[in-house]
Amino acid sequence: MSDCIVVVNFKTYQTAHGASAEELARVMVSIETDARLVAAVSALDLSAVVAAAPGLEVWCQHLDPIQFGSNTGWAHPATAIERGASGTLINHAEHKISLEHVAALLEQVPEGFCVCACAADVDEARALAALEPTFVAVEPPELIGGDVSVTSADPVIVSGTAAAVREVSANVGVLCGAGVKTGGDVAKAIELGTSGVLLASGVTKAEDPRTALDDLVSEL
Repeated sequence: MSDCIVVVNFKTYQTAHGASAEELARVMVSIETDARLVAAVSALDLSAVVAAAPGLEVWCQHLDPIQFGSNTGWAHPATAIERGASGTLINHAEHKISLEHVAALLEQVPEGFCVCACAADVDEARALAALEPTFVAVEPPELIGGDVSVTSADPVIVSGTAAAVREVSANVGVLCGAGVKTGGDVAKAIELGTSGVLLASGVTKAEDPRTALDDLVSEL
């Protein structure tokens, strides 16, 4: 399980933006684990988080397949990379886009730049996998931010997604998210066929993020 990836989405939680994002990143980089820990942060916090936690893998929460020019309010991949991003989430349930948008982004980013495309169900996961992002992460929207992990509430969607994605492409990793909060949840996700998890509130809203992170990787 040492190859497990744990992506923490900072979203725009008050406890994970600005100076709080920098502090949480420092906590993440100090965790002793063989797991791959990733912070997915707001574009506004990207540079500061990269500077605050050297060695931590940092992704954007969203990017747009745009060229340089008149694109007010859009997030350019090249700028994110220049500011230290090594990957991005895309098509999250809270920021849905088209398959064409995902495909265009994948064509634009350089080789080695991680793109984790989020899916609400097995069918969407299968469609996204055909585009060959680095990861597809299945997150049933109704469970996001809840207290029950997808691994126990709907284990079939996790195992089904893992199987569907691998039927389409052996190169695409599978993550699951929604309600993931404990080391047991992470271990179950691996057992169901994933490469790891994508979570947010289990860490960002925890009273003690260090303890929460230690627990998440405790069974790996």
